[in-house]
Amino acid sequence: MNIDFTKNEGLVPVVIQHARTLQVLMLGYMNREALEKTRAEGKVTFFSRSKQRLWTKGETSGNFLTVEEIQVDCDNDTLLIKAVPQGPTCHTGSTSCFGEETARGFLYELEGVIEQRISENPEGSYTAKLFSRGVNKVAQKVGEEAVELVIEAKDDNLDLFKNEAADLLYHFLILLKTKKLKLEDIEAILVERHK
Repeated sequence: MNIDFTKNEGLVPVVIQHARTLQVLMLGYMNREALEKTRAEGKVTFFSRSKQRLWTKGETSGNFLTVEEIQVDCDNDTLLIKAVPQGPTCHTGSTSCFGEETARGFLYELEGVIEQRISENPEGSYTAKLFSRGVNKVAQKVGEEAVELVIEAKDDNLDLFKNEAADLLYHFLILLKTKKLKLEDIEAILVERHK
């Protein structure tokens, strides 16, 4: 990664994007030292133009941005960091500094929670218990949820229909995990079919 720090008095703009939902969270600036600290510690550190010093997001609030991926644009003068926020990103308490609260992309976050529950197996976890019963039990549960969704589709109660749809998606994500697949594997097939 050959970043061009010669423009803008040694600073490059950095777009922070939620690693799971892909929602744009904020914009900040980094100098070479901030980027090196970010890489070394795995937490996003900016150069604060107002304070004229390095500033790690979350150093006072605890709402750190844990780095998953760093990309540079085609001109080598702007960074995109995909990160997992540990709480709200904006000082207003909002998820995004752009004020956009959205549930789009949440399935990827939920997929991460499902993986965590399965790997950590906390006491009383429905997810871990169902997964441990094997693919046949998980597939059976997906079938049951699909039937319940079809039944609700024939009625006029949209709240019940939406809840059954949510149950089906949740159990489908567990089924994908039993097959060692991810949601993006299925998305890739849909993208290919769309061409």
